[in-house]
Amino acid sequence: MKIIIGSDKSGFVLKEYLKSVFAPTYELIEIGTIDAEEPVPFFKVAPIAAEMITKGEADKAILICGTGMGMCQVANKFKGIRAACVESVYAASMCRSINDSNVLCLGGWIIADIMGENIVSAFLETNFTENLEEWRQEFLKNAKKEFAAIEDNIYG
Repeated sequence: MKIIIGSDKSGFVLKEYLKSVFAPTYELIEIGTIDAEEPVPFFKVAPIAAEMITKGEADKAILICGTGMGMCQVANKFKGIRAACVESVYAASMCRSINDSNVLCLGGWIIADIMGENIVSAFLETNFTENLEEWRQEFLKNAKKEFAAIEDNIYG
């Protein structure tokens, strides 16, 4: 699985930690602030990730800024992106299981290293509709189709 990992300056420290943890297991594609001395702003990082996912160059992304909200707002401007700003393991699991999120946004000012690791693990290891009742799985699969139709109506 190809995972984009990117940050601005505010998310750099958490990104570096997560990179060290997940690089042995996943193919990571690093974007954004690679060196803290040459920061790239969140509004330039998120579009790169979104475009890579929509082109099929990566499966998912982990984007980190100060609060996670800026990355999330920008990423969600792109068709096919379902970004979630998450601050708990439960929310990370649910954004995958219920919403099939493909972009995880974290706050480097908010999330500590170990919590970030646990959140990312939940995000990467949970599948769409996993552990949900059959009726809810069907409902969410249909909802995903409706969501795609809304996007088609907006973006063409």
